[in-house]
Amino acid sequence: MATQKMLKFVTLGKETPEKRDASLRTRDFDEIYREFAAQKAAEQASRCSQCGVPYCQSHCPLHNNIPDWLRLTAEGRLQEAYELSQATNTFPEICGRICPQDRLCEGNCVIEQSGHGTVTIGAVEKYLTDTAWEEGWVKPIRPAMERPESVGIIGAGPGGLAAADVLRRAGVQVTVYDRYDRAGGLLTYGIPGFKLEKHIVMQRVTQLQEAGVTFVLNCSVGTDLTFDAIRGQHDAVVIATGVYRSRDIECPGSGARGIVKALDYLTASNRKSFGDEVPAFDSGDLNAMGKRVVVIGGGDTAMDCVRTAIRQGALSVKCLYRRDRANMPGSQREVQNAEEEGVDFVWLTAPRGFTGGTEVEGVIVQKMRLGAPDSSGRQSPEVIEGADYVEPADLVVQALGFEPEEIPALWGVRDLATTRWGTIKADFRSHATNLPGVYAVGDIVRGASLVVWAIRDGREAAEAILTYLAQPAQAAAE
Repeated sequence: MATQKMLKFVTLGKETPEKRDASLRTRDFDEIYREFAAQKAAEQASRCSQCGVPYCQSHCPLHNNIPDWLRLTAEGRLQEAYELSQATNTFPEICGRICPQDRLCEGNCVIEQSGHGTVTIGAVEKYLTDTAWEEGWVKPIRPAMERPESVGIIGAGPGGLAAADVLRRAGVQVTVYDRYDRAGGLLTYGIPGFKLEKHIVMQRVTQLQEAGVTFVLNCSVGTDLTFDAIRGQHDAVVIATGVYRSRDIECPGSGARGIVKALDYLTASNRKSFGDEVPAFDSGDLNAMGKRVVVIGGGDTAMDCVRTAIRQGALSVKCLYRRDRANMPGSQREVQNAEEEGVDFVWLTAPRGFTGGTEVEGVIVQKMRLGAPDSSGRQSPEVIEGADYVEPADLVVQALGFEPEEIPALWGVRDLATTRWGTIKADFRSHATNLPGVYAVGDIVRGASLVVWAIRDGREAAEAILTYLAQPAQAAAE
């Protein structure tokens, strides 16, 4: 009987949750997608083909059991569907909102490949978990037994929080250290509310706090507390700092006022949404109101910046990217949303310098063309000589990606092994570093990557730590 509720992709078309009209959604920072109704979620879940080799699952970094919880959703067994999605994913409501499904599960859906339009997996995942919170299906974390071992986690982003969740459920004592005044990392301060409303993050932080996880905030390791001190207080340590050092533009005029870093710009905006005092925003330095804004970059951070500027009341917003639309690293869905909201994308362009002296007045733009493929297989941009022009700008946001900070030097732990890119060397499966009892997860190992990969790393590292903590007891028993 169950199969009769599935395989409906032949008769039912793909539908995504309704988007609020662009003219309305650009007036606030609320999420732009409306919620699926129960009937619509079940209907769209029923389009799943239940294929024997689920490419959606294999292309999900967490290997979520997607076909099974789609089937349960189609059958109206929502609590079971939620519990199955939660079994492999610490934060399904977050992944449902911000994962680039078009590049992962949905992009590899079998019925998408056959021309029927993908199953809207992310929207169903979001619906399931939002319903679970509303219905009280998300249970408090109550370890069956408390354990004496403790683990220190440096960084309260998705990787650190995922590790904290797994360890606390096992009864381990967990302390999370973070440089910011709120937990969540980039989930809290880097991603705008129109993609991820902040109460969604805070409810998970609250769940961990109520479970007994200790958060030590406003704590900068290497300044307020040494790494050695943290190691001395805990049986194991997880480094989950992320990568926060922005890549800067090095060209004439780049030091002018009005040229800002993407993370500074987004953090200021998110702090205002919390009701914080933000002098740099109130002064206009990190506020796009009434300004001609140019954002440089083509990744998801650049998309966050252009869409934030629109909501702040910018006079105009242009995005410069050195390749074409087909070769940009950001989500195509985000580009479409930005275009609907009034962002002007200027493809095959890059900055050569800035005009205006001490205060930026314009970007000297050089036009590009795509040449031979580079080492990654993507076509390399080449400058078209003599085609430069000046794009007027009052605010320029650099969104060129992030690099790791020099952790060994900053923390005074020079024997911590790093790669030539400055990321921390860690085992691919256990996430153990070269230092005994020290593990590293997420972007500080991978370089700037996806939230879902950080969650996977955090979960895997926690499981490896549980094995590590059991070793002394095993040795004593022998």
